[in-house]
Amino acid sequence: MFKHLKGDIFGGLTAAVVALPLALAFGVQSGMGAIAGLYGAIFIGFFASLFGGTHTQISGPTAPMTAVSMVVIAGIVQVYEGDLANALPAILAVFIMVGLMQVSLGVLKLGKYIKYIPYPVVSGFMTGIGMIILITQLLPAMGYYPAEDKQFVEKFRPAAKEVILESILENEVDDQLLVLKNFEVTIEKARKITPEQLLTESKTLAKKDSSGVLRALRTFPVAIQNINGLELGITVITIFIIFGFKRMTTTIPSTLVALLGVSIAVYVIDLDVRTIGEIPTGFPMPNFEIITGFNFSAMAPYVLTALTLAFLGAIDSLLTSVVADNMTKTKHNPNKELIGQGIGNSIAAVFGGIPGAGATIRTVVNINSGGKTRLSGMIAAVMLLIMAVALGGFAENIPSAVLAGILITVGIGVLDYKGLKVLRSIPKSDIVIMFVVLLLTVFWDLVYAVGVGLVMASLIFMKKMGDVNNDESGIKRLSESNHMDHADYSRIPVKLREEIFIKELSGPIFFGYTSDFQSMSRDIPPYATHALIRMKRVPFIDQSGLFAFEDVLQNLSQKGIQPLLIEVQEQPLYRLETIDIIPDLIGKEHVFENYDTCLKWIIKNVEDTVPAVEK
Repeated sequence: MFKHLKGDIFGGLTAAVVALPLALAFGVQSGMGAIAGLYGAIFIGFFASLFGGTHTQISGPTAPMTAVSMVVIAGIVQVYEGDLANALPAILAVFIMVGLMQVSLGVLKLGKYIKYIPYPVVSGFMTGIGMIILITQLLPAMGYYPAEDKQFVEKFRPAAKEVILESILENEVDDQLLVLKNFEVTIEKARKITPEQLLTESKTLAKKDSSGVLRALRTFPVAIQNINGLELGITVITIFIIFGFKRMTTTIPSTLVALLGVSIAVYVIDLDVRTIGEIPTGFPMPNFEIITGFNFSAMAPYVLTALTLAFLGAIDSLLTSVVADNMTKTKHNPNKELIGQGIGNSIAAVFGGIPGAGATIRTVVNINSGGKTRLSGMIAAVMLLIMAVALGGFAENIPSAVLAGILITVGIGVLDYKGLKVLRSIPKSDIVIMFVVLLLTVFWDLVYAVGVGLVMASLIFMKKMGDVNNDESGIKRLSESNHMDHADYSRIPVKLREEIFIKELSGPIFFGYTSDFQSMSRDIPPYATHALIRMKRVPFIDQSGLFAFEDVLQNLSQKGIQPLLIEVQEQPLYRLETIDIIPDLIGKEHVFENYDTCLKWIIKNVEDTVPAVEK
């Protein structure tokens, strides 16, 4: 491990420098604060490197993981009436569950199956994530914070009073025998609601009413009327520096230049702008109460969401692993990588960090700076820990508008331009899938968006496979001259050609092809005596296909037509024998290894029994 120590040190330090501004920005975007992003980068980065299966990968919070985490956090906070402190144990318990699920995926060796998620689903989801980031950063970019707009907050005063009263009633009315007494106490407490209580609850409701994509868009007209020109200018300058400096050199991360340059300028000039707020400067401490109070029944509603986060993190990480493999000419271990990512996410959650995954840009920077082994990722994490402990006080002065600018550039970078550029040249079905997933991701639910996309892609794929099988698996009537140029079929005696039909199967016999396959028995006329079913190009048959095969053989038998199977591959043969289709419906003497053997049997056993009128 220490053979490449110098390169690992430089790679790790450079990756840490790149990760710092992104970790802060992702933490703020998630709703848990900048420190949550830093803790996520520290613990996921260290333990994913230590236990993972990709030696040069740098892990931490990423744009897709943060966007989904933001939705999870907002949903749980809403359940806890807008109180992040009370909701935090449940939030972190979900994140622990994400890590445990990823470990399970690795232990069950499911890493290799992640690659089968169709590209249109991934493309639509990633573009949707980018749009979520861009839309949710519109208000902060303009310096508009609904909870700080007195006129906007005032609209929620009546609703705030109702929320407070409901809370008092829930706390007081525990015993039906004391309802009247408690009601009197409730009235008395309601009279004592202070303006400060009303203001706090009104701000909470105002913030909730503007969170998320749809609510942010709904609040946008109000924000336009209350633009803070100074903060908008800081956001624009940050974006300009990030894109502009990158054109001059990539030696120094442009994101870090923008973060430090703009933040220092704002501090020196002493501009009155909103900052990211207090960041703990002590050493991170584990929250063991989350573990001891972990309640699986209480977490049941979030299982599907946690599973989505786990899969998303797995995809994100393994795609980055492939990039690392291409750059280093190595081969990652996908299952070990999932175990490492799962351990990292679970430990990060215990310390209050948001979940993450393998980060492509940071991994590329690490490799280009000399990183060769897993030590580089561990060094990057330790460096971030030092920054968090030593520089937390300085980070408190970073303007929120700077982080909004950084996140906007991240959102622009996440958009799948590759998929969007080829829209004119890809099948319409792929376009439909991509935009359905995109719209559902942005405007409905990220979890269901992926699920709907996978179902659509699977159904369309099965339809296409069934069509291909049907096109290539035609029935051949040997009395038709257009089939006589086939070397195999021209060897069948002329007198037998009227009563022999051949079915050439091509491709797997699966549930998407069963109806077309079953129709073959209807296409063979009743005067035929034998049906040759060639299966050389059938590699696989599933349960639906197996029962369809059984129906076809039964229908042929009822018509008095003898089926002959030729060149059956290992898997279909095993399945046909497992449920006794062979030998119950078709004897082993009618299953032939090759066409020549079958032809000899036909010449020896098939007689010309077709009535003259039929001919």
